[in-house]
Amino acid sequence: MANTWWELNILSEPDLEDSIFWRLENFGCRGTAVEMKGNALLVKAYLPSFQTQLLDLAALSLRLRQDALCIGLVSPILHWHIIDEEDWSSSWKQHWQPEEIGDRFLINPAWLPLPESLDRLVIRLDPGVAFGTGNHATTQLCLESLEMRFSEVPQSFMNAEDKKEPLIIADIGCGSGILGVGAILLGAGKVYAVDNDPLAVRSTFSNRALNDIRPDSLIPIEGSVDMVRKIIDQPVDGIVCNILADVIIELLPEMTTITKPSTWGIFSGILLEQSKAVADALEQNGWIVATLWKRKEWCCLNARRS
Repeated sequence: MANTWWELNILSEPDLEDSIFWRLENFGCRGTAVEMKGNALLVKAYLPSFQTQLLDLAALSLRLRQDALCIGLVSPILHWHIIDEEDWSSSWKQHWQPEEIGDRFLINPAWLPLPESLDRLVIRLDPGVAFGTGNHATTQLCLESLEMRFSEVPQSFMNAEDKKEPLIIADIGCGSGILGVGAILLGAGKVYAVDNDPLAVRSTFSNRALNDIRPDSLIPIEGSVDMVRKIIDQPVDGIVCNILADVIIELLPEMTTITKPSTWGIFSGILLEQSKAVADALEQNGWIVATLWKRKEWCCLNARRS
C-alpha cells in the first residue's frame, strides 16, 4: 500500500509568503512549491499523513489567520486533502523551474535538462522530502554567503597555518544537501553534512550522486554536531547552519567546540526579530558577527571566531 500525504493548498496575499513558509517549516512540512495565481500567492505544502491529525491542520489554519490579522492583511485560505505517494512526488515538481542565485549558482531540478549555457555553477537537485530547494530566502542567503567566503582569495583556501589547503566545512542541519553541494562546487575540500532526519540524509546522498561529487568530499551523517565531533580529525574551517534561531542558540556551544580560531560561520533560518538573540548568543560563545544580510523577514549572520 502506498504511503499517503497531506497536500495543503494555501491561497494568500504575496506579503504573507515569508510568514507562511516559517509556519510550514515549524509544522514539519516535507516539501513546498509556490506559484502566482493572478495577484494571489498559492503555496502547496506536503507532509506524511501519519504525522498530522485533522485538529493539527485546523490549528495551523488558525495560526495563519492570526498572522495575517496581526499585520492587517486578508486571512489566507487553507484547503487540504490526502494524496498517494506517487501523486505527491510529481505534483510539486510541476511548479519548480531552474533558478539563478547570487552571482555564480544555478539550481537546476534533476528532472529537467541542463541549460545550454553553463556560465554558472549548476547544482542539480532533487530534494525529495527534505528542506532546501533554493527557493527559500534563507537557503539563498546561505548560498550567497558561501560565494562571498570563497571569493576571499587566498584566505578562503588557507588553513590556520597559512597553507593552501581546501577548506573543511560542517553543514549542520543539511536538509537536501544543497549547501554542501554548493560549497564543494565553490572549492571546499570536504563537507560533513549532518541532519537528525534520516530522510534528509538520504536526500543528501542522492544529491551528492546527482552532482558527481566524490563520497569522500561530501559526507552525509545522521545526527547533529556531536557526530561531526566524533568523526573529524581536526577542527573545521567553516560552519553553515540553516535551521531555526532557537536551535542555533542551543547548539552554539557544541558548534564552537569543533572550530579553530580562524573558523567562520554562516547562520540562517533566522527571522529579523530573532537576529539580536542569535547575535548575542554568538558573542557569548566567542564569535563576532561581521555582517547581517536580510531578505524580507529573514536574515543570515556571517560570523568569525573572535
